[in-house]
Amino acid sequence: MSQTTSAPRWISGIEPPEELLSANGTQILELECRQQPEQLHKIISAYSKDEEVRAELKALCSLAKAKGPVMFIGMGGSLCSAISGSIMLQSHGRSSFSVDAGEWLHYGSFVWQDAAASILLTVSGESAELVELLKRMGGERLGLICNNTASTCWKLAQHKLPILAGPEYGNATKTYTNGTAAAIILASEMLCYRWEEDALRALEVFAGSLDRIFGMRKQMEEFWRGTVNTEVIGRGSAYGAAVMGALTIREMSGHRAAPHTGAGFKHGPNLDVNASHLAVIFALGRTAGLGVKLAQECNRRGGKVILVSSEDHARSDCLFPVKIDAVPEPWESVTSILVAQALTLGIIEQIGCRLPPRFQYGVMEQ
Repeated sequence: MSQTTSAPRWISGIEPPEELLSANGTQILELECRQQPEQLHKIISAYSKDEEVRAELKALCSLAKAKGPVMFIGMGGSLCSAISGSIMLQSHGRSSFSVDAGEWLHYGSFVWQDAAASILLTVSGESAELVELLKRMGGERLGLICNNTASTCWKLAQHKLPILAGPEYGNATKTYTNGTAAAIILASEMLCYRWEEDALRALEVFAGSLDRIFGMRKQMEEFWRGTVNTEVIGRGSAYGAAVMGALTIREMSGHRAAPHTGAGFKHGPNLDVNASHLAVIFALGRTAGLGVKLAQECNRRGGKVILVSSEDHARSDCLFPVKIDAVPEPWESVTSILVAQALTLGIIEQIGCRLPPRFQYGVMEQ
């Protein structure tokens, strides 16, 4: 009896070239990190000029005119990207929140209709929770931001925006960066805020900083070496980068890393900081001073800090400063992720990569 073999479910529906199929996780991480500036430029250009994308942005902006908050909904790296969208709206007086798709599916159904619009973010477009939300919520007040235009979510959604990051085979790098850009741009359009100059400034800083920050990865790893607990801390949109940064370290290396807001870290977790701790602190944007203050407190308790700031700080045995130029809020969620990516690459080059590349979608279930 002959057996039928199902066709491969390639990521984004595209079969990867042979040289990628033989690459390891460390090689894939660096490759995809270095693709980010090009992909970021692509989404900025498309969202500014592409007529089809502009029409979808206009349709989603019309939804947001209704009474109620704008909800950004995702999981994992997609939820990290969603945070910047809601922060952009909140900062300009529009009620908006980011929520986990699994929690929203199982516990939020009684208030779904209270939202003016719900924006679902998903890289694969195949995550079981997101698919189920699309089926249950209907399409009237719903939008989708997705990287896979051949996916179930893309087919189900009435209003949709592409992430335009290309296939991604390792940790969320370019999909986080582009997904975050998409959320910020959509929120800006809802506010009738001219975002193009801000986006191009962020791209300039991002592209101009990548080689320099990645060139520091060995030094960062040596500073990190011996750490038992790694904390990644940010406020506002940089909290999204903190969550994504902790995920990147943890998924790629197997080392335990935890994300926190600055205030959340001060109210409890900082009490056990000692020489076994390293904190990556994003001291950026309007609350930069609070980040610097927290770094000083961690140092007083004996902990080490990688301090990401737009200001100059002196290096010491317990402080490793990384300067990155300021960008308009909330674009620091894009530029700051470079530090976590570089640290992760330095770690896995030293101890090995835990996460192998994934070229096909597996079974996605709740």
